[in-house]
Amino acid sequence: MTLPVTAKVPFGGDYNPEQWPEDVWKQDYRLFDAARIDLVTVGVFDWALIQPAEDTYDFALLDRIVERAAAEGRGICLATGTGAHPPWLAKAYPEVTRTDFEGRKHRFGQRHNSCPSSPVFRRLSAELARRVARRYADDPAVVAWHVGNEYGGACYCDLCAAGFRDWLRHRYGTLDELNAAWYATFWSHTFTDWEQIEPPSALTEHWRGPDHTAFQGITLDYLRFTSDAMLTNFRDEKAAIRESSPDLPVTTNFMGMYRPIDYHRWAEHLDFASWDNYPPDDGSAARMALTHDLIRGLKDGQPFWLMEQTPSVTACRDVNPLKRPGLMRLWSWQAVAHGADAVLFFQLRASRGASEKYHGAVIGHAGRSDTRVFREVAELGAELDRLGPASLGARTPARVALLFDWDSWWALEISDGPSRLVRYQQVVLAYHRALWDAGVDLDVVAVTADLSRYEVVVAPALHMIKADLPQRLEAVAARGGSVLTTYLSGRVDENDQAFLMDVPGPLGQLTGVRVDEWDARGPEVVNPVRLGTGADQVDVEARLLFELVVPQGAEVLGTYQADFYAGTPAVTRNSFGAGDGWYVAAGLDQAGVSWVVRQVLARHDVLGPYPDVPDLESAVRVAPDGSRLLFLLNHRAEPVEVAARIGGVDLLTGDRTETGSALRLPAYGVVVMREDR
Repeated sequence: MTLPVTAKVPFGGDYNPEQWPEDVWKQDYRLFDAARIDLVTVGVFDWALIQPAEDTYDFALLDRIVERAAAEGRGICLATGTGAHPPWLAKAYPEVTRTDFEGRKHRFGQRHNSCPSSPVFRRLSAELARRVARRYADDPAVVAWHVGNEYGGACYCDLCAAGFRDWLRHRYGTLDELNAAWYATFWSHTFTDWEQIEPPSALTEHWRGPDHTAFQGITLDYLRFTSDAMLTNFRDEKAAIRESSPDLPVTTNFMGMYRPIDYHRWAEHLDFASWDNYPPDDGSAARMALTHDLIRGLKDGQPFWLMEQTPSVTACRDVNPLKRPGLMRLWSWQAVAHGADAVLFFQLRASRGASEKYHGAVIGHAGRSDTRVFREVAELGAELDRLGPASLGARTPARVALLFDWDSWWALEISDGPSRLVRYQQVVLAYHRALWDAGVDLDVVAVTADLSRYEVVVAPALHMIKADLPQRLEAVAARGGSVLTTYLSGRVDENDQAFLMDVPGPLGQLTGVRVDEWDARGPEVVNPVRLGTGADQVDVEARLLFELVVPQGAEVLGTYQADFYAGTPAVTRNSFGAGDGWYVAAGLDQAGVSWVVRQVLARHDVLGPYPDVPDLESAVRVAPDGSRLLFLLNHRAEPVEVAARIGGVDLLTGDRTETGSALRLPAYGVVVMREDR
């Protein structure tokens, strides 16, 4: 079993009744009834309550919380309580707290403050998970286990230094191999003893911050080690849970495109993926779609849980915009459209104090049910009831893949040159935006993923090339597919060492180009690029990076218009087998990226039903019974009307639409149509 067993898309979220007297619980469940809330996530930060001292465990309060939720007919996502360690633990074992990048040893406080390499932390966190699971494993209301909470951060203490050395021994075996991988002859860095290796920090290899390192090899490996160290913490707790709960699914809540942790390295250890969606503004629809697809891609297309979102506002940013009327509903359905099999909130009742007292909640401080936010939540709950089990287990029939690689992200952004202004995430977002605008159903996958089922593979800023990826990309093109990659791709191997060959390295044969030079400039410098030929020409802008391309068989489809390299290629297409390898050598603006992507897609029947209707998002999921669900989401604050491409029934309203008839979506409107077979 990998997914929780539920009768419909679970609706609810983080609930913290331990913060309230029990007479408030009665009010809460009355309001939960009104809002159709059927699942609660409990116990996330209960370590100090469950274990008030090292040798004392007290489950009385959690017992009442679990019993009440079960008696009220709610499903439970039960946390292990290890989201933050208790004060007594830091006092008794000071080594449990982290040492930061600047070398400062922290004392008790905040939440992400546990050293992942601490034997004491590992032992006690696993023991708490063990006891929680043993106590509640047979409770039929518990549908899933929730380990930790939003893993993140880094530690640079002596325990982590020792753990890093052990990790390196396992990875490289010998110091000779390590020195070769790190190019240690540079700046007299050759190591002759494992104990000479220090974590890369502000006290050792770094200057101006975590992205400015004199020795990329060690910094890259420390990023990998830190991700793996926290994964070990997760695996400790999961193993403890499995002793008494061998089948119930286990997850932890990810944070989307979160740079410090390589979620692809974690994916196989989760039974199902889940994540917390907190967009920074009202205009993040495409960004959210990308992240939903990334999380779904972690488990080879298996549905995921939207574990957290705010019903109204966040509280952690300098400025916390309110979700406009209709946006919470729209964005919730967007998650379902992209593979979410749960829609959950943080938080169900607003905290009275501390840092999240102004964070949005389904139930505010006054406990009212007549607020706009509560009404919208209740209306969404009713819609999810009407949807029933229709979307559970449904998958996305993607024929387009977007490659996302944490190693390339890390290596590109810790590199000295060509430009610190080129940010991996921004490049990926631009190419995804072009696919999103075209209505393409796509998977966002790791570079290790099986690419045989895709007709188009888009690989922006594929800086690091690992293992047999070039051959697998060539195979896509050889059988008639299209592969698109960009500037700063094919530069380094898995050890962040430059290939001793023409750029783009092992991608050169596929792309049919050679890059001898590159020109990095500030954002104020624009080099126009002319795309296309004849009457179809379009002029766009390029910024930040301009590679100077020498075609090696590739056809030129775009040229620079300024500087000494005016007239040279900026966009190329190379025939390879029955397909193509595309290369974009410049930091094109969104219009330019979209033009190129549409050219790539033109050979393949992968466009959505409304690729030319701005901000009308479409997505398809195919249910286990073979029925197709078409999701249409209007991200505009005004109505939109289109002609139905296929007939079907809107599962939210019961209304039937015939092929070719008018289909009207109000501002921020949603249609979930079960298409006619």
